[in-house]
Amino acid sequence: MATNMTSITDLPPLPAYNVVVAPDLISWLPDFYLSIIAPTLAYWVVSIVFHIIDTLDLFPQYRLHTPAEIAQRNKASRYEVLRDVLFQQVIQAVMSFVLGMTDPPQYTGMEEYDVAVWATRVRVAQRGLPTMLGMLGINAASMSKNMAVSHPLLAGVLAGGHYPFLTELAGSDGIAVPAFATWELLVAKAIYWGIIPAMQLFLAVTVLDTWQYFLHRIMHQNKWLYTTFHSRHHRLYVPYAYGALYNHPFEGFLLDTAGAGLAYKVAFMTPRQGIFFWVMSSIKTVDDHCGYALPWDPLQHITSNNAAYHDIHHQSWGIKTNFSQPFFTFWDKLLGTMWHGDTSLKYERSRTRAQEFVEAEAKKASEKAQ
Repeated sequence: MATNMTSITDLPPLPAYNVVVAPDLISWLPDFYLSIIAPTLAYWVVSIVFHIIDTLDLFPQYRLHTPAEIAQRNKASRYEVLRDVLFQQVIQAVMSFVLGMTDPPQYTGMEEYDVAVWATRVRVAQRGLPTMLGMLGINAASMSKNMAVSHPLLAGVLAGGHYPFLTELAGSDGIAVPAFATWELLVAKAIYWGIIPAMQLFLAVTVLDTWQYFLHRIMHQNKWLYTTFHSRHHRLYVPYAYGALYNHPFEGFLLDTAGAGLAYKVAFMTPRQGIFFWVMSSIKTVDDHCGYALPWDPLQHITSNNAAYHDIHHQSWGIKTNFSQPFFTFWDKLLGTMWHGDTSLKYERSRTRAQEFVEAEAKKASEKAQ
C-alpha cells in the first residue's frame, strides 16, 4: 500500500547564505543615530503642519476649540510648553541611545535562508492533512491520485506535501534535488515579511497601550501623583499639536519613554522596526492632541482613539474618562472608563464662556487705553 507520508529526504535543501553587516537605511546617517533623531523629527514636522493650520486658521470648521478658548482656558504659556517638550525629547534621545547600545549588530544575508525555513515548515505541516481529512471520512490518497494530472500541485498537497515532479539542480555536480512549490514560497514570504512583523507591531502597540492606560489611570486616581506629576499635562485644557509631550519630566519618562522602550523589547523588534514604531507613536501622539477633527486625516479613522476622543479627557467634565492612549480604546471599553453621551452642548458652553471672557478683557483694555 502506498503511503501519503514523505520522508525527511523529500524536503528541499536549505540554501547557503553569507551574513554581512546590514547597510544603513540612509547611507550618510547610521541607523543608530537615525533611531535617536527620527521620532523627534517626525514629532516636529507634524506639529509644525498643525501649527500652520492653527495659526492661519485654515480649517475653522474642523476645530475642536476656538482660538479664544486657547487664549483663555490654558494655564501654561507657549514658552513653558516648548521648554518642557524639548526637555522631554532630550530624555527620549538618551533612552534611544541606551536602547541602541543594548542592541546587537544588524546583519543581512540570511533572508532567503529564513524564508526557506518557513517554506520547510509549510511543507512539513502538509503531512498532517491526509490524517485530518481521514478523520472527516475523506480519502486524501484517492483524491490525490485522481487529480495528479489535471491539478498536480493540489494533488501534492492532498498527498501530504509530496511533489516528486518538483526538482531543481543543486551544487556543482548538478544533482536533482527536491524543490519548493511556488505557493509554499509565497506563503513563507508572507509569514516572514508580513505576518511576523505585523504580530510584533501588534504586540508592541498592545504593551504600550496597556502600560499607558494603567499608569495614566493611577495618575488620576491617586491625588498625590496627580498633583505632583500629571496635573502639569492638564494645564492644557485645550490641547494643541506640539503640546502633546508637555508633561512633568518624571511622568514623561515613565509613561511615554519607558513604555515605548519596554514595548520595543517585549516585541523583540529589530532596530529598524523600532524606528518605525517610535516614529508612528510620536506622530499618533501629536495627532491625538492636534485640536482638529479632520475628516481626511487617516490617523483619526484607523481607530476611535483620536483627537476628539482624547480631547474629552482634557476637559474638566471628562477628566475621569478616556484614559486610553495612544492607539486603541479597548481598556476603556473593558473597564468602563469610556465617555458616553453627547458632548456638543458642553463644548458650546465652553466656547461661549471663552469668547465672552476674551471680549470682556478686550473691552477693559480699550477702556484703560482711553
